[in-house]
Amino acid sequence: MNVYRRALCASVFALALTGVAQASPDKPVIGVVVKIGGIPWFNAMEAGIKKKGAELGVKAFMVGPTSADPALQVRAIEDLIAQKVDVIGVVPNDAEVLEPVLERARAAGIKVITHESPKQKNADYDFELASAQGFGEAYGKRLVDALGGKGEYAVFVGSLTVPLHNAWADAANAYIKANAPGMTLVGDRYGVAENVDQSRSTALDLMRAHPNLKGFLAFGSQGPIGAARAVAEKHMDGKILVMGPFSPGQGKKLVHDGVLTGGFMWNPEVAGEVFVTLGTMVAKGEAIKDGTDIPGLGVVHPEGHNLIVNELVNLNKDTVDDLAKMGL
Repeated sequence: MNVYRRALCASVFALALTGVAQASPDKPVIGVVVKIGGIPWFNAMEAGIKKKGAELGVKAFMVGPTSADPALQVRAIEDLIAQKVDVIGVVPNDAEVLEPVLERARAAGIKVITHESPKQKNADYDFELASAQGFGEAYGKRLVDALGGKGEYAVFVGSLTVPLHNAWADAANAYIKANAPGMTLVGDRYGVAENVDQSRSTALDLMRAHPNLKGFLAFGSQGPIGAARAVAEKHMDGKILVMGPFSPGQGKKLVHDGVLTGGFMWNPEVAGEVFVTLGTMVAKGEAIKDGTDIPGLGVVHPEGHNLIVNELVNLNKDTVDDLAKMGL
């Protein structure tokens, strides 16, 4: 039994002792499985989960696998099914891989809520704090403006199977193609942005192979950090731009050093709170319909089972310190 499994089994046992078996719609138990544990983005999400759970008087907790491996998410969800929780929340690494286990969860009467996975099959709801089109286009426009519409650029995503990251990349690339014919995409996209070391090494490889490279768009919280470290290592600050969503606390020094240009994000702590708020609502059988006001999301207009709003936060030298002080 590896370390992750031992830790997960220990947490299952601990939760059983603290009353998971007594779950009920009035006081639902909500378990949220994220992409990977121990990184700032999901630490902030966990803080939101705990905060809202305490506020609403429900049992809410996060499970963070030791790597961004879809198989680990499947195992974590299987353990939550065995615990008979009321609601399972997931930030998927691979939407398709999770479809069978999420189907089993729903067959067991468990509500399923996803985030960063629009149109996820076998989910009751997916919520997004930014529309895929708007988020991607915002990055495309910012890179075009910063480069004057000229130069080579590369795109990182968390993996080639993360729907939302790839939707952002599609929207950014489409905007750039339509508005900056003088810009050229290097390769297609690289699925490294949930690992800081892989992002750094891939960025270094691309910089060596493409001396005219002018920018990185990195969709995944570790991608901008890794790419910025590569730029710093090669003393290319100001010559190669790095943009993408990242944890302000993790990236603020790189921003002030001029190697991480910035970007847009949403607040992962708020996303954690929404998992619990929305989870509590669906566990209690409350209808989510057009015009429903959900704390953290605001007034929603469901598109099928997707709940999409635009709550973008600007990341730059003027905002990053205050955002970091919030614990992000």
